[in-house]
Amino acid sequence: MKRNCLFILLSNLIPALSFGGIPSSVNHRYVSSSALQAVSRRDAFLQAAVISSTTLISPTFAEGEVGKKIEFEVSNLGGEEGKKGSFVVQLHPEWAPKGAARFEELTEKGFWRDCRFFRVLPGFVSQFGINGDPNEMSYWRSKNLADDPVKVSNTRGTVVFATAGPNTRTTQIFINTGDRNSFLDKQGFSPFGEVISGMDIVDQFYSGYGEGAPQGKGPNQGLIQKKGNEYLNAQFPKLSYISSAAIKN
Repeated sequence: MKRNCLFILLSNLIPALSFGGIPSSVNHRYVSSSALQAVSRRDAFLQAAVISSTTLISPTFAEGEVGKKIEFEVSNLGGEEGKKGSFVVQLHPEWAPKGAARFEELTEKGFWRDCRFFRVLPGFVSQFGINGDPNEMSYWRSKNLADDPVKVSNTRGTVVFATAGPNTRTTQIFINTGDRNSFLDKQGFSPFGEVISGMDIVDQFYSGYGEGAPQGKGPNQGLIQKKGNEYLNAQFPKLSYISSAAIKN
């Protein structure tokens, strides 16, 4: 009952939050880990208050199944047209079976093609996973995924679903690019894979737009959801993006 009352009391604060990921209301370079934890818990709690009820989807791997390797080809590295590179993600179902299965499913369905890395904060995270086609994205937006317990830490190179609270994972992903992200472990961010080659490519994703709106001048996630790549191409043309993604084994 107290929690419900708090949701109502704080509901007016919701428009200021950035949905679908790690809270963007702090400068992660200069704030202590304890402060980051407090802000992250607060933002995730508030965001969960406005997420509509949906059926949780829980795809999973068979026990003992080895995770696949997925190769991503990326264009616009450093914001330069024609500059390309690749990186490989090793899935680890033994870490987070539901997350690994969803990531593989999205890969098989071609979801990642033309997805932009719309939130790139060097030394912290690179975030992607909003499809450039609003119709495609609207299908997945309600496909909430049940949580996996956190079994490994958010170290540099690990791949994780963004979340706005318990059982709210859908398609948004971030790659940990910092080596001080272990504070995310207690927030429920459960790694399901890791970059096993090409972290030098990940470090070249274009970061010039900075934090997303409204905290920064970067892309507004709500407008990406609504208008897709039409919005991003017009206002943020230098963003690095996925040109292809394929399972290697």
